[in-house]
Amino acid sequence: MELRVFTEPQQGATYDDLARVAQEAERLGFGAFFRSDHYLGMGTEGRPGPSDAWVTLAGLARETSTIRLGTMMTSATFRLPGPLAITVANVDQMSGGRVELGIGAGWFEDEHTAYGIPFPGTAERFDRFEEQLAIITGLWATAAGERFGFDGEHYRLADSPALPKPVQAKPPVLIGGLGKRRTPRLAATYADEFNLPFVDEETTAAQFARVREACAAQQRDPESLTLSNALVLCVGADEAEVARRAAAIGREPAELRTNGLAGTPAEVVDKIGRYAALGAQRIYLQVLDLADLDHLRLVAAEVMPQI
Repeated sequence: MELRVFTEPQQGATYDDLARVAQEAERLGFGAFFRSDHYLGMGTEGRPGPSDAWVTLAGLARETSTIRLGTMMTSATFRLPGPLAITVANVDQMSGGRVELGIGAGWFEDEHTAYGIPFPGTAERFDRFEEQLAIITGLWATAAGERFGFDGEHYRLADSPALPKPVQAKPPVLIGGLGKRRTPRLAATYADEFNLPFVDEETTAAQFARVREACAAQQRDPESLTLSNALVLCVGADEAEVARRAAAIGREPAELRTNGLAGTPAEVVDKIGRYAALGAQRIYLQVLDLADLDHLRLVAAEVMPQI
């Protein structure tokens, strides 16, 4: 089991805040530093204001050296697929081959309204998302000296040189979600990793099964697809520390124990083990109090060695 750090900077964070967390996560041995891709806070003004996910990761690519970097999830509504493929390849070069692209159809209408981003209906968003997956992976896979073309309903590319190339042959692509048919099919077709955000064990078991079935239907080995969960983190050395950390993010310890990854290190190790038994190979720890680096230090010292 690999533990990764996952942040939500739209809730209120500067680039320097994120850099401190990423550098400490690297020093402590976490597998990756991921950030959300949102332009509007949820239930908060999110001061000092949003930061762009890929601008942030470009900076962190130069301020870290070993930890992997990625998005959970870049919204397909925010960027055209060709320029997004270029951006990710650029940041992959800047990091020496440590970038991963989590990408989804987009869902938060208010942030689109706030910043003038078109927000089509659900069916069109997923159609665009599927075309983006085909284009981005197709551009990266095009051999040097060859050209790439795509003629879809929403995007058309002609005679593209498919440059630049990332350092990795293909930066890992992450897809997630609870859709019962299309999401598993897209994951089986395009993804290197399938992620479930903030769901319980029963939901995890059911959706992982659907994804495995979708792989089998496409004659893809299900073991070639990494499975993961994202859960809010609230660990304390004792009950008082759990309560303090829960209060800092506006949550209750009992609720977090049910819906997140919360409690003492022993409790958290036990719950991670239950998700591992369902097939999860990575857990993304949603860290909401970015000033509390001791939180990460406790996990590194008391949880990571046991899993």
